[in-house]
Amino acid sequence: MLGNRLALCFIPASSESVNAAWLLTFVLVAPLIIFLLSMRARNKSREAESLDRQLRDLHEFTRRTLEMNLNLEPGPQLAELAHEIFALESVAVFDADLHQVYPAGHWNTDPQEMTRNVYYFGTSDDDPKTGLGRRVVRLGTAPIGSLVVRGATSPLTNDAIASLTAIAFDRYRAYANESRIETERRTEQLRSTVLDSLAHAYKTPLTAIRAASTGLGEMGHLSPAQAELVALIDEQTGLLGNLTTRLLTTARLDAGEVTVHVAPVDVAPLVEEVVASLGDCLASMKVAIDIPDERLTLECDRQLMVMLLMQYIDNACKYSIYGSTITIHAVKERAEVVFSVRSFGQVIPINDRERIFDRYYRSTTRPSRASGTGIGLSVAKRVALIHGGSVWVTSDETEGTTFYAAIPATARKGVS
Repeated sequence: MLGNRLALCFIPASSESVNAAWLLTFVLVAPLIIFLLSMRARNKSREAESLDRQLRDLHEFTRRTLEMNLNLEPGPQLAELAHEIFALESVAVFDADLHQVYPAGHWNTDPQEMTRNVYYFGTSDDDPKTGLGRRVVRLGTAPIGSLVVRGATSPLTNDAIASLTAIAFDRYRAYANESRIETERRTEQLRSTVLDSLAHAYKTPLTAIRAASTGLGEMGHLSPAQAELVALIDEQTGLLGNLTTRLLTTARLDAGEVTVHVAPVDVAPLVEEVVASLGDCLASMKVAIDIPDERLTLECDRQLMVMLLMQYIDNACKYSIYGSTITIHAVKERAEVVFSVRSFGQVIPINDRERIFDRYYRSTTRPSRASGTGIGLSVAKRVALIHGGSVWVTSDETEGTTFYAAIPATARKGVS
């Protein structure tokens, strides 16, 4: 029987039987093929829908981050937006600049340490088992925070969320800087207005006091003690008058209301005049004037340059070791006349050197015995800038502290 069946297998089939066999095979296999093709099409459709949904979500996230309130910290807003828009189980954003972690959604454990570790250890990965996506938030190549999400998002979506978070951080910081600069500008404008008003208000009573003290001195018949008191009144009134004038000039410099009168000025007589005017201040110091070229000239506003040099020399006198030497040097280097005032005292820290020319800034390391308003060096800087020049300072224990001012020897265009 088995032999007969095997024999039948080798009987040549007719074309009709072959066609019937193929038809039967097709009838049996076709549904499977159709099912597989249908599944493939459905998967592609689902992938396309998923991709389309993620693109829509990213577009919405981008739009909402651009509408964020930049007056508030970005971290909490970003965490809530990502949680809401991408339907995530949980989100945590770490802002390295503010050292804060901002969570959103449901966390079984505190995400503080995990989110910080992503930033500190530079971890960026995706774990399909836990659904966690970890990203370092970078601006360019610099890490500025981190992001941890849990939910059904793709690695590319997580990358995009991290990139948009970095952009939001950058926009917040840029806006904060602009706001700070504008606030400082308005504050300085207000200070200048107040200074100008106060200086004008002081002028009248100071003039009256000085006139009265001068009158008392000219009347005669004063006892030695009375004459000494009148002289003290006259001296201190003069100091207040000079300070008031400086305040007025400072306010006008800031407001751009000072008219600069440029003319050729002989440098050596200019320096000697300033040193002579500070005779009382320099009485306990040694002064060395070093101007190799006695014919050195400078096109400048003489009055403003007197203010600059007075600030430098007065500052050196206040902070120098008692009885030490203050060296005043002036030399032409290329197209500039470089003034320098060197003294020996406490070294100015590097951080203070960057801010010492700022208005009202006074180093916390400088001796407390020195009086002042904190505006002198800022006036010197402003005078140099008006002339198209620059200022800087060097300080160390060996060479001492030297303040420099480089002023173009020939007045720049626009200064007249």
